[in-house]
Amino acid sequence: MPGRSAMHPAPKKPLMRSLGEFFGHITRALRANPSKKTIGKTVEERRESGVILRRTTIDEIELSRPKNSDQP
Repeated sequence: MPGRSAMHPAPKKPLMRSLGEFFGHITRALRANPSKKTIGKTVEERRESGVILRRTTIDEIELSRPKNSDQP
């Protein structure tokens, strides 16, 4: 917290909260798709007679995994 000094340190997090954060980071990493990465996002917006026209372009890189010759 801003404004804390050495005389009044921030309170420590409980152990269970720290463990929850740790396992939350692990599960988020396991659910992520590492073969797909967003490299850019462009938003164009135009207003015409009370209507908003918006175009969103997302640039992604998607890597395909090599197929194993052992599997059918």
